Amino acid sequence: MPAYAVIGAQWGDEGKGKIIDFLAENAAVIARYSGGNNAGHTVINDAGTFKLHLVPSGICWPHAMNVIGNGVVVDPEVLLKEIGENNLDPTRLAVSDRAHLIMPYHVVLDNLEEARRGNAAIGTTGRGVGPAYVDKVAREGLRVGELLNPEALASRLTEIVSFKNEIITKIYGGDPVDLNDVIALTNKWATELSEYIRPVENLVGDALDNDEKVIVEGAQGALLDMDHGTYPFVTSSNPTVGGTLTGLGMGPRSYGGVAGVFKAYCTRVGAGPFPTEIHGEQGDKIREQAGEFGTTTGRARRIGWFDGVAGRYSARVNGFDAMIITKLDILDGWDEIKICVAYEIDGERTDQFPVDAAKLARVKPIYETIPGWTESTRAITEPEQLNDGARAYIKRLEEVVGVPTKILSTGPRREETLVLEDFLA
Repeated sequence: MPAYAVIGAQWGDEGKGKIIDFLAENAAVIARYSGGNNAGHTVINDAGTFKLHLVPSGICWPHAMNVIGNGVVVDPEVLLKEIGENNLDPTRLAVSDRAHLIMPYHVVLDNLEEARRGNAAIGTTGRGVGPAYVDKVAREGLRVGELLNPEALASRLTEIVSFKNEIITKIYGGDPVDLNDVIALTNKWATELSEYIRPVENLVGDALDNDEKVIVEGAQGALLDMDHGTYPFVTSSNPTVGGTLTGLGMGPRSYGGVAGVFKAYCTRVGAGPFPTEIHGEQGDKIREQAGEFGTTTGRARRIGWFDGVAGRYSARVNGFDAMIITKLDILDGWDEIKICVAYEIDGERTDQFPVDAAKLARVKPIYETIPGWTESTRAITEPEQLNDGARAYIKRLEEVVGVPTKILSTGPRREETLVLEDFLA
């Protein structure tokens, strides 16, 4: 049985957690492949409301194994809190021994670096994710598996903490991190996490070999990808489909489908160009109605019309063969809805998405306006319940993006989902 990837197709916050919780009923493994606790997935079902940052969104299904892959950076304190809150044991959660640790000095450096940028701040979550990935690339990082050898880890930490403290104190003028406190933390983590740590690429590979379904869970969104996003206003990992292969140790032939999760409109958090942003009262109204505030930070999200140019680009980069559209019900009752179908840049029309941030900031969106609808789409679960106006809007999005829609989310709860075509077929 092949794997199926569910990837954020915009700037994150597309509602991936709800979709993965819905799909996990029919999967044996849910595997997270990138990012850290800068991600926030909200799952709402009969068991309650779950706000997740590291643990994959399959936790509410007792049959599903949840996997944190080697491409993720892990803050053990956050992970232990989520394990405790959700009563998870090693039969339901596995953490890659090759995933990298977010250390206390990473969090300190993240906040000091962002403060130093001043008006040029990127808008990081301050969780230490970026500095942890920097250390990984610089070959100065610490892997989760190193917790299993506390003596060797303590020896490495002596040199690492000394070096980090030089940066913290001499460059930024901050307070140094205490080595003994850091070693005590790692000893605690080793005791409490040891049973969860394993080579997860074997677990995922065995599930596929045994003809079991694996859902690969994205974090953030494709337009925040380090290579393919709006650099430098991006995350520190690869949320695109390529990151799934390196972040879980999978081969490209593993996939039976790759779905892009799109909101029926767009949102973005933090700094960076946002061509279709809606300013003023209308954007504020949508934000309040839809609850567009970050799961991780609580920050208000910026609101925009659906960007078809960015959508086509995302579909091409990821090879989507399915669209999953969320928050369709938020558009109920609008007189008209705009879709960005092209850009004007420096007086010239283009249907290409420029990832250069300076160029993207000069974009003037070219809109197509279509009629809205008065009938409610909230909580509908059958295709015949979909009104003509909403159906026309979805069809136009399919034409603009070039990918068929297989699932619609019509509310935040698991059951508020309309399946047009089985994505896990």
